Amino acid sequence: MTRTIAVVGATGAQGGGLARAILNDPQERFALRALTRRPDSDPARALAALGADVVSADLDQPDTLRAAFDGADGAFCVTNFWEHMDPAREKVQARNQAEAASAAGVGHVIWSTLEDTRERVPLSDDRMPTLMGEYKVPHFDAKGESDAVFRELTPATLVRASFYWDNLIHFGMGPRREGGTAYFSLPMGNARLPGIAAEDIGRCVFGIFVEGEPLIGETIGLAGGQPTGDQMAAAMSDALGEEVVYRAVPFDVYRGLGFPGAEDLGNMFQYYHDFEEEFCAARPVERSRELNPRLQSFPRWLEANAERIEIG
Repeated sequence: MTRTIAVVGATGAQGGGLARAILNDPQERFALRALTRRPDSDPARALAALGADVVSADLDQPDTLRAAFDGADGAFCVTNFWEHMDPAREKVQARNQAEAASAAGVGHVIWSTLEDTRERVPLSDDRMPTLMGEYKVPHFDAKGESDAVFRELTPATLVRASFYWDNLIHFGMGPRREGGTAYFSLPMGNARLPGIAAEDIGRCVFGIFVEGEPLIGETIGLAGGQPTGDQMAAAMSDALGEEVVYRAVPFDVYRGLGFPGAEDLGNMFQYYHDFEEEFCAARPVERSRELNPRLQSFPRWLEANAERIEIG
């Protein structure tokens, strides 16, 4: 019988990539149960038209999750910090998913998580500011703190993603023109930045479900490449047809830019930078490619997406 995979956030970035990987699998190894708060939305209707079982579920309503996971063989669990920017709420949403998957007896849970940065930068460490009283990088730390819940309650594989190449399109991180020059600015110095196309995260998760039970208990980091800022700017120059210059921004300057989440992201980039070797080693590109043979490097991703990047 075809195994059913329940996918949280099936119309979002990571969940959407997994949903499409399941639906486009020529071997039809899994059936897709697409979880969404808005089953009547156009993206949900599109999944249904392709054969998905679209189910209403809300991460803040545990009963809906329990019903949505019931009878599923596997589940992909994810939270979206940037929707509400509340780490306490994110931890509740993570626990709701773990408890629902446990109650439903799901055989393989994949939890999309990130490092708890406080394990390397304790709150007493003043190299970066403490935020919200108890975090260094809130959108990392809340997920990392929730790992223990999934490990305790479910047969879980933990997946750690990396910087989305797609942030250059959707998150305002693309090049900006100043005085006739296009600058790509990040607080990364000369350090490498592991990154990945959002859709490739879903494809890698699909590969984990294919490998199945042997990966339960493992933590797997994902990346499509580990370029420096200069290398990213050079690749953008080639793809966009004009010179893009990398500009390394000081951490404190980035934290002070004033947009929502600037301090969180400034601390995140400092964590990338200060723990470059550890962060990169935890995201081997070769392992990601084993899981997803279609894995895109940054230049390859640019080939398909350069027209969507606007120089601000």
